[in-house]
Amino acid sequence: MAKQPPIKVDKTYPENLAVPVEKFLNYIRFEKQLSPHTQSNYLRDLKVLQDFCLEQNIRNWKQMQPNQMRFFAASAFRKGLGPTSIQRRLSACRSFFNYLLVEGEVEINPVLDVRAPKAPRRLPKTLDVDQMDQLLNMQGEGHVFLRDKAMLEMFYSSGLRLAELVSLNINSIDYSENLVRVVGKGNKTRVLPVGKQALNALKAWLAVRSDWAKNKDEQAIFVSNRGTRISHRNVQQRVKYWAKKQGINHDLHPHQFRHSFASHMLESSSDLRAVQELLGHADISTTQIYTHLDFQHLATIYDKTHPRAHKKNKDDES
Repeated sequence: MAKQPPIKVDKTYPENLAVPVEKFLNYIRFEKQLSPHTQSNYLRDLKVLQDFCLEQNIRNWKQMQPNQMRFFAASAFRKGLGPTSIQRRLSACRSFFNYLLVEGEVEINPVLDVRAPKAPRRLPKTLDVDQMDQLLNMQGEGHVFLRDKAMLEMFYSSGLRLAELVSLNINSIDYSENLVRVVGKGNKTRVLPVGKQALNALKAWLAVRSDWAKNKDEQAIFVSNRGTRISHRNVQQRVKYWAKKQGINHDLHPHQFRHSFASHMLESSSDLRAVQELLGHADISTTQIYTHLDFQHLATIYDKTHPRAHKKNKDDES
């Protein structure tokens, strides 16, 4: 591998700004031996910081203060840069100022307590009940159809995550009790009900599954035509295929079944705790994200339904 040349001073910036950046970049290149991609990211982010300094009439890194770094982050946000990109930029600046601290070039790290704006938690689109009926009223025959029908029915019937559906094994289903045992996040097991339509679709698929899964050691319920456990990517592709075929006019992902399941359950029952348990959420605030409730409505339902969360009324006070 050819030896990398040292980085030279960018003469478009004042020397007091450019030289420390040059030294830092050579430090991460030769001493830290960071990847060329990481070096390129640092170079780009620090150039943006140098441009900001020129705009703010800052000619020496000692002049940089926390309030100016907050303004630097806020300016990027107003210009449309996403929270994740801003956080990466601040991380580069934080590392740079840590280097300057060690070198005695500055007395404080002005980026230390500066954080990027929080990224909004985006909800996936949901299908309403009619759209879900339209999707699941799929017609066809053959192994691919029977498998896909069973997968989609299971997604909606039990609110499964993609990884949970893919990991289902033959012994995961209890047909006598109409239940499925899944292993979710944190390796936590939960037992969920399975609806009649999903059970019927599963039985139809399992009747032909052995034509593909010829290896008796393969325990996966859902297999590809190669006879091995179906991949996450394959499931995603099949969901998109059936959405298009059934006339669903937006890009459908497996997680939207889970969100639709939660929304429809909550619309029908208003039982937030039950939905929380079915989804396997440890924190009720996470269930809030999977519904369209605002926080006040969420808190009201929680107070009414949780036996140890009732608010005291005047008669309860002593």
